[in-house]
Amino acid sequence: MSIWEQFSLEGKVAVVTGGTGVLGGAMARGLAAAGARVAILGRRAAKAQEVADDINAAGGAAMPLPADVLDEAGLRKARQTLLQTWGRVDVLINAAGGNRPDATVFGDLTFFDVSRAALEGVVGLNFTGTVLPIQAFGELMAEQGAGSIINISSMAAQKVLTRVIGYAAAKAAVDNLTRWLAVDLAQKHGPGLRVNAIAPGFFIGEQNRALLIKEDAEDPSQPAATDGRGNAGAGARTSFRSLTARGRQIIDHTPMGRFGEPDELVGVAVWLASDASRFVTGIVVPVDGGFSAASGI
Repeated sequence: MSIWEQFSLEGKVAVVTGGTGVLGGAMARGLAAAGARVAILGRRAAKAQEVADDINAAGGAAMPLPADVLDEAGLRKARQTLLQTWGRVDVLINAAGGNRPDATVFGDLTFFDVSRAALEGVVGLNFTGTVLPIQAFGELMAEQGAGSIINISSMAAQKVLTRVIGYAAAKAAVDNLTRWLAVDLAQKHGPGLRVNAIAPGFFIGEQNRALLIKEDAEDPSQPAATDGRGNAGAGARTSFRSLTARGRQIIDHTPMGRFGEPDELVGVAVWLASDASRFVTGIVVPVDGGFSAASGI
């Protein structure tokens, strides 16, 4: 097998939870471009159809798979639909997740004001919403004795970030789950079943846009003349003037001086999904522009 053939996903079937979102959608498109048939799992049926249609129009193969990652019955139904259509699953990317304002220490809200309901909501979505899809689709991989499960972690799990107490705790649990499952599944179902995670740095999505970008700022998806430090060059998307105070703080601590682009997660996702990483399990890969390496001084 040539080096390039190792990265091919031809013949593989992938499920991407949160495939209707910015990052999940980018990874779903990347897997399809590498040859996989991709099921777009998300609560928004119309959006899942839209992403699938976009992939099919580009020459890939995709199908919508409407489901809520916290609905066990819905996940079982989605699994049955997938089996009836494509007969197997080889890759699962758990990209569903997110934060909520009342689980964040911000403004007048302190740690002592954060409610149990808010914490349980965020932990449920990010942690339980990773566990349940693994139980639903990972069981099929265990029966096959082969597959790649890719969880989505966060820099909040690895470095202490102010404000995001609930989200950080949930993603730290995802890191631990990744390592625990990597050991357990390999020992019980063979070395062909792998579990890894990707820890994105700071990317602009639907939920954090207002926190990072000023309301009247230019569209950060369009190239700007400079990056966060005033340096021209490829990948510079957002000028320093368009950032909020929080956004500037993040850019100041990111050595590459910019936010990530969604398609910059694709290479790692394809690598972890493919035979190119067949001896890799139990790791969390940062894709963060150097944020995790920087001390801040």
